[in-house]
Amino acid sequence: MKTLTDQLGTTHTFETSPQRIISLVPSQTELLYDLGQEAKIIGITKFCVHPYHFKSTKKSVGGTKKVHYEKIRLLNPDLIICNKEENTQEIVERLSEICPVWVTNIITVEDNFQMITDFGQLFNCRTEAQKWNDKLAFALSDFKNFIKDKTVKKVAYFIWKNPYMAAGSDNFINELLKLNHFKNIYDDKGRYPEIELEKMKTEGDPEIVFLSSEPFPFKKEDGYEIGQYTNKAQTILVDGEMFSWYGSRLLKAFDYFKMLRKNLEK
Repeated sequence: MKTLTDQLGTTHTFETSPQRIISLVPSQTELLYDLGQEAKIIGITKFCVHPYHFKSTKKSVGGTKKVHYEKIRLLNPDLIICNKEENTQEIVERLSEICPVWVTNIITVEDNFQMITDFGQLFNCRTEAQKWNDKLAFALSDFKNFIKDKTVKKVAYFIWKNPYMAAGSDNFINELLKLNHFKNIYDDKGRYPEIELEKMKTEGDPEIVFLSSEPFPFKKEDGYEIGQYTNKAQTILVDGEMFSWYGSRLLKAFDYFKMLRKNLEK
């Protein structure tokens, strides 16, 4: 018998470690794989693209915002993993009628460490979880040393078009921007504000505009359009997974951030 509390403060009691897991969060699907839990994963979303072979070996149960409840029920899971931002409260409540739902809530890098520790306890893979946290802690320390003398630059990080939306405050993207010594001009506008391009100059006039590859797949021509509303800001297409995927993906992100910063300084 094991009693554990998820990141929303919900307490769960398990007689045995869960053996049939459905993951409704792409980055957490990847983390489960990296923790050696592949055999236990029975269901994923259509957005769970890492590792690639899951597409053909695991059952898709929908997206992150729209799930097929009957498909999930028929898979007979003993745990469903959700995330506060990725999955709605309504989804979590309905899924709770099928089996326990573990909800993560990742805003900071520290939250990420906690999630990995929690998964180690949940799935009896404490050693693997500790290894990942050690690797991430080392990479984080190394990156902080790399970035410490770098200039702080004003940025806008766009995530959507029609309407234009950017990353604001109180989310993982903004935490990683801060870690990179980027000052988010929209960090006082709420979590994901809608943006009027005409007001960009008066609302902070960024030196750099990042256009994310997800959830909206921005293209180069979008950069030309948005750039017109700034005083000669650099517009750069960035890998959205590196800025928004938590879990084990963060290890690759630190190398990506170093490369990004070096390219900016050319």
